[in-house]
Amino acid sequence: MLSKNQIKEIQSLQLKKFRDAQRLFIVEGVKTVSELIEQRSSSVRALFATREFLESHSALILKNGITAHEITEAELKKISMQVTPNRALAVVSYFEKTISTVDFEKDFSLYLDEVRDPGNFGTLIRLAGWFGIKTIFCSPGSCDFYNSKVIQSTMGAFLRVSVEYIQLNDLIAKQNITHVYGAVLHGQNLYNLRLNNGLIVIGNEANGISEENLELISQQITIPAGAQNNTESLNAAIAGSIIVSEFFRQSKNA
Repeated sequence: MLSKNQIKEIQSLQLKKFRDAQRLFIVEGVKTVSELIEQRSSSVRALFATREFLESHSALILKNGITAHEITEAELKKISMQVTPNRALAVVSYFEKTISTVDFEKDFSLYLDEVRDPGNFGTLIRLAGWFGIKTIFCSPGSCDFYNSKVIQSTMGAFLRVSVEYIQLNDLIAKQNITHVYGAVLHGQNLYNLRLNNGLIVIGNEANGISEENLELISQQITIPAGAQNNTESLNAAIAGSIIVSEFFRQSKNA
């Protein structure tokens, strides 16, 4: 049975200030929690799960020495960040920061400029995982990587893709990046260009790429819309998906 203090402590991790203070975050769901235990068991501080989950994953839990607590569905709802909790919730330590080693002459990556919607942010991490991008970069004002909605939206990709918060000008100077592409409404047609490896900048959902970062873009690119199309724009995750797919296609056909 969960104590009132346990419930309060876990619920507090919904807020960034408490996550940062304790350096803990929440991972939920059968599939994602299972992957977490398999890939990063040392980061799991505690597991709260229904009897069904504990019985079906007993060997995995025992093998990795996870501290597990059996709780009811009703108790899970009290600590879950989801509308419909799915049998397991893990309290996890922040991951150790790694040194980014992207070779922008041989690979491409993403830079998220003030992307603040957790669903978009998490989906872009998931996108990176799909296309084998191991590190993405973002502005300090972008969404928090450990936000529970971000973690949920990544569908487990947060275990394989690292995120580095850094100003764009500092990143370009640090990595000596030659090709910096910016997704804008009125750039050059993405499909008419020979795309080189480099950095793809995706802007804020409402305002696009910031003025100061637009000055750092070497090539402005646009996803062409259909004729007589009244749709104003694409959201960050959809735009990023289309652009990354084209970069990947061209890199494989080079």
